[in-house]
Amino acid sequence: MKASSPKHKKLVIIVGPTAVGKTSFSINMAEHLGTEIISADSRQVFRELNIGTAKPSVSELARVNHHFISIKGIEEEYNAGKFEVEALNTIRHLFKRYDHLILTGGSGLYVRAVCEGFDHMPEIPDRVRKLFNHKLEREGLASMSDELEEKDPAYYALVDKNNPQRVLRALEVIEATGRPYSSFRQGKQKKRPFQMIKIGLELPREVLYERIEQRMDQMIQDGLFEEARGLYPFRAKNALQTVGYQEIFDHIDGKYDWEQTVSLLKRNSRRYAKRQFTWFKKDKTIQWIHPEEPDKALRVANSQDTESF
Repeated sequence: MKASSPKHKKLVIIVGPTAVGKTSFSINMAEHLGTEIISADSRQVFRELNIGTAKPSVSELARVNHHFISIKGIEEEYNAGKFEVEALNTIRHLFKRYDHLILTGGSGLYVRAVCEGFDHMPEIPDRVRKLFNHKLEREGLASMSDELEEKDPAYYALVDKNNPQRVLRALEVIEATGRPYSSFRQGKQKKRPFQMIKIGLELPREVLYERIEQRMDQMIQDGLFEEARGLYPFRAKNALQTVGYQEIFDHIDGKYDWEQTVSLLKRNSRRYAKRQFTWFKKDKTIQWIHPEEPDKALRVANSQDTESF
């Protein structure tokens, strides 16, 4: 197709909580638009994390070309800052061929990385990363949060204290630089040379929770416990500080029996979905639709009056 100027290029961003149907919706939309998909999922980037991350199936990946699925090994360090650089490079390259691209995922920080960008943060030495990964394993997240409150109360007041990756990232920066993490945060949104159309998928809570429980049952049947056992030696890695694996690691350690673990998997998945929904609802530029309204999404994607951010 004839290339358009950058300001006419449209990145269609599809977000929403886990199990709402982002994968199938995005694939259908990409097929209609004749384009490709950028995955904004902080766990699906890892090759070893498959069942627990609800990765697109082989047949789904064959329908539309996906980017940032299974590109890293579990022992590699990866974060939203790296994703910002790599995703923008990929988007820039793909916009030479397409007028629309799809960006989809439930990792709010990864979506924000592409849409708004981040403040420049210092590189963290490996010794510091290992130090705090070991501390997390030994002392637990609550202790790490207390340490952050003492060293940087300003950022502590803002951070999601249930997110070990963010708590550890702040402590790593403090340790490596001797400065509060909050001192590096400027909060200035970066300009992007393309339009952004944000579509959120939502379902009634009871319907979403039922889907979450059904999907967890299917994951268990597909071998989630076996996958987690294979990843147990890497349990201290940031990539595995997440719902769907930590509960099974605790089961392996003898903290919970099978029934308790399954119950926790479902409960924590529901809570995770609620946190995702709360995060995305703060963005007033997102247009919310039902997953069964693809025609409405296509009209939004093809609209001519979308603002460029």
